[in-house]
Amino acid sequence: MENSMFKVGKNIKTLREQSGFTQSNLAKYLNVDQSLISKIEKNERSITSDMLDKLSALFGVATDSLNKESILENQISIALRASEINEGDLETIGAINRIALNLNFMTQLLGGREIDR
Repeated sequence: MENSMFKVGKNIKTLREQSGFTQSNLAKYLNVDQSLISKIEKNERSITSDMLDKLSALFGVATDSLNKESILENQISIALRASEINEGDLETIGAINRIALNLNFMTQLLGGREIDR
């Protein structure tokens, strides 16, 4: 059975690759060294709750879903056109996704259905 840290690292790598981000992009976004991102993805280092929160917003998934086997179906997706992505762009993507995640959460609390992703 996979431990939860391995699932998180594996899911971060999968989401990063699907989003077209590099380890360097994530490192700059989180203000850490690129080697830490590599170690997290390889299950050699654990991730802090702050980093987990920022990455879940960036990828458009609930924080607790990074610990699950299948998170891809719950991901908010947006399309961007850019030849290059910088940390400011990642901050903006994270903010937009956090709003969408909060909207879905509030809708569920009020007994409604999730917004189509």
